Amino acid sequence: MENIMLLILGVFISVMGIVNIKGNISTIHSYNRRKVKEEDVPKYGKAVGTGTLIIGISLVLRFIVSFWSEKIMGFVILPAVVVGLCFMLYGQIKYNKGIF
Repeated sequence: MENIMLLILGVFISVMGIVNIKGNISTIHSYNRRKVKEEDVPKYGKAVGTGTLIIGISLVLRFIVSFWSEKIMGFVILPAVVVGLCFMLYGQIKYNKGIF
């Protein structure tokens, strides 16, 4: 059951990432996007959306890998979460001029 919830969460987060990449940043907290200039919205959406999509895909991959080996799951999800957070942090700092 927990693996099914992981799959659902991964798909949901991936869809949110795709929505952000396409330029709709309304799913991001207002305090995280309040200083983003109008001309930077597509770039900000791509940066944060890419990070979100990477994290979502890693959760889906963790679900798939769980059928073969429980030991590998940490090696799949941890690097992807770190890379995804780096993309999100990059977008926050560059386009929002800070984390908040």
